[in-house]
Amino acid sequence: GNHTQPKFILLGITDTPWAQAPLFGLFLLIYIVTLVGNVGLMVLVWVAPHLHTPMYFFLAHFSLADVCYSTVISPKMLTDLLFGNKTISWAGCVTQFHLFALFVTAECHLLAAMAYDRHVAICHPLLYVTVVSPRACWWLVAWSYLVASLSALVYTSCTFGGSFCGPRRVDHFFCDASPVLRLACSDTRGGELAIFALATANGLGTSVVILLSYGRILHAVLGTRSAPSRARAFRTCASHLVSVSLFYGTLFFMYLQPASRHGSRDKVASVFYTVVSPMLNPFIYSLRNKEVKAALGKCRRRM
Repeated sequence: GNHTQPKFILLGITDTPWAQAPLFGLFLLIYIVTLVGNVGLMVLVWVAPHLHTPMYFFLAHFSLADVCYSTVISPKMLTDLLFGNKTISWAGCVTQFHLFALFVTAECHLLAAMAYDRHVAICHPLLYVTVVSPRACWWLVAWSYLVASLSALVYTSCTFGGSFCGPRRVDHFFCDASPVLRLACSDTRGGELAIFALATANGLGTSVVILLSYGRILHAVLGTRSAPSRARAFRTCASHLVSVSLFYGTLFFMYLQPASRHGSRDKVASVFYTVVSPMLNPFIYSLRNKEVKAALGKCRRRM
């Protein structure tokens, strides 16, 4: 059982020796850009008074979730590529998966909160200050982390609650549910069903909120007579929807398909939402924004 097999072996992205060094350089660069972009955005929101608005409050927490779940995955992947020591302890595997599930689920709910914020700002501007108050913002963020914490507990217990008596070789670059469950020698159908049901509730529930919010935004924008206002709203919505599509598309591919259909393509999809998406989000959501550019300019002049 679990006590006789204290370690797993992560097979990684590839077992080709000549590809290890280039992949290490590429993913190290991506991780550095992820940290600089997201931490820089959080600091900027903190020090710039005119960014103390609900939109940037949610963005700061979104960046925090990006940094956290990227840090859960990337350092271990980088050390495996550099040194070739791909073993991970039982406790390390459980902790890695639990924290990953927590912050990814929180990010889904934060995306829904951000879409609702934009919907109120564009469709009901006169009620914006009342509806999206500081207290409401804190409640939405607290709800995101509460649901994520409870969901992560269920995901982790369903994934690691059985017995593992076969080979301990996880065909992935981190401890994810599907490759770990394939190593179990006990019946995992109940756990897989629970993970699928909860992932569906979190994923589809938040995506419905996002789609309805942006649908109402599109309807309101099309009814606006001002061409500059329409263009500005379309640019904002388009950039947000790009990030949402990338994030949800890969998540749905990974977790809303039968276990029998999982294969080598899972690693490619996982790279997008664990490595690439956290790097792109600061650029998509903020660095094209005039308010963020103005805050960066003020900080540069002050320095």
